[in-house]
Order: sequence, then C-alpha cells, then structure tokens
Amino acid sequence: MNVFIGYIFLGLSLSAPIGPINAAQLDKGIRGGFWHAWVVGLGAISADIIYMLLVYFGVIHLLEAPFVKAFLWLFGFFVLVYTGVESIKNAGVISAAEMRASETSLSKSYLSGFLMSLFNPLSILFWLGIYGSILAKAANEYPMQQLLMYSGAIVMGILLWDVSMAAASSIFRRVMTARVLKGISVLSGLSLVGFGFYFGVQAVQLLFFY
Repeated sequence: MNVFIGYIFLGLSLSAPIGPINAAQLDKGIRGGFWHAWVVGLGAISADIIYMLLVYFGVIHLLEAPFVKAFLWLFGFFVLVYTGVESIKNAGVISAAEMRASETSLSKSYLSGFLMSLFNPLSILFWLGIYGSILAKAANEYPMQQLLMYSGAIVMGILLWDVSMAAASSIFRRVMTARVLKGISVLSGLSLVGFGFYFGVQAVQLLFFY
C-alpha cells in the first residue's frame, strides 16, 4: 500500500512543475470554469497514457529519430504559439457574460490539452527517461498485475493534480477582479508563447545544426 501511495505522489510531482499544460489549464479555468480546465488536463492525460503504452510495448524508440523529433517540436511550436496568442488577444474581453458561460466547447478544450501533450517532445523524453526506468525496475521486482496497478497510481496522481489546478483556476475567476483575471490570462498566454518559441528553437537546431 505504501508503494502504491508513493507512485501516486510520483504522478503528482511529475505534473506539478510549471509547463504549457498548467498554463493552459489556468487560462481555460479563468475563462470557462472548472470543467474546461479539467478537460484540458484529461486531454493531456490521454496523450500521456499513449506514451506510457508506447514505452510499455517498447516502440517509443521510433520517436527518437531526429526527423520525427523535429516534426514534433515544430507542431508543438505552432500549437502553443497559436493558443498563447489567442489567450492574449482575448484577455481584454473577459466579461461578466463570459464568466457565466464560455464559447469554447469542452471537446475543443480536450483537443487543446491532447495536442499540447501529444506533440511535446519533452513528454517523450520524460516518459522514456522516468517511466521507462520505473518500468524496467518494477518489471524485475513485481508481477504484471502489480506493474499495471502502479502505472495506474501514476495516472491517478496526475489526475489529482489536474483536479487541483482546475479547482484553483475556477476559484480565481470567482474571487478576483476582471483586471486581475485579464492579467493572469495575459501571463498564461505569454507563458504558452514562450514555451512555443522554445520548441521552435529546438526544431531549428535539429533541422539545421544536428
């Protein structure tokens, strides 16, 4: 039981560092409330599970090819910069009506989180490096049933963090003024654009200086 709880905390600690998903959740939560922020996290988790399965079946090494990595960096650049610019552009139109209802559908929020995580080479490196080493260690110590259970505990930890982020962002939209919310939305957008340009630089280095 202690080992299971330890893997839940591992999932929590893996999700906590500030990154594009957290920034997007904060922005979606301010604009659309708890469910939009949480669905962004669910989209990201769906992509994470895909990478977990790829690591599990040993095919993630195919994604380490320089051309594939460059494509992922570039796609991630476009997704993040577009999302960030939209956030900044719409920051000034956070109104009382928008606080009650968001024009963005839950499916779009889900797709946004899914694409951000799926086309994020850092996710590949993360799952290959951390989950891959955990899998190798656990495979030698535990039977298959426990291995799957501990993998589920990691996902549970990520889910708990996503719920916490969604709750925090929805609380922000209730207690803060429109000006503060606008500022947070702009900062979230700038953060996404910043991550996007980082991805773009990595793509250029792979394509022209590898």
